Amino acid sequence: MEINWSVLITQMIGFLIVLWILKRYAWGPVLGMLEERRQRIAEEVHASERLRQEAEALKAEYENQLKTIEAEARQRIQAAVVEAQKVAEEVRADAHRDARAITEKAKANLELEYRKARVELKGEMVALALGAAERLLREKMDAEEHRRAVERFLTELQEQEAS
Repeated sequence: MEINWSVLITQMIGFLIVLWILKRYAWGPVLGMLEERRQRIAEEVHASERLRQEAEALKAEYENQLKTIEAEARQRIQAAVVEAQKVAEEVRADAHRDARAITEKAKANLELEYRKARVELKGEMVALALGAAERLLREKMDAEEHRRAVERFLTELQEQEAS
């Protein structure tokens, strides 16, 4: 087997020419296109990472706002409970005052009625005593009749009190 140097050199020169042509016209654009694609992918990865971080920041901000809103809601509920307790206490105090006023008024009315009844009773007693005295004066009585007349008077007095 003999090596044909002219064919070998021709093939080497042809290979080097093809290599140079490919490098200059094919690999350059292909490598440039690959480099552009790599950069575009890196930019998209970087953009997606940036968007993810922004989303996490927004999520954290929304969670903080939600916590703030929940805290405000709790405070408002507590304030409403305190206000309701104050109103309930005021209503209770007003009811106690009204009850005391009604009780005092009832006591005053009762006292007035009691005094009126005593005055009426005193008037009736005077009328009865005058009536008994008038009867006694009209009748001439001995001690036994006098005792019976007083007993009748007391009986009539008890009957009037009962009715």
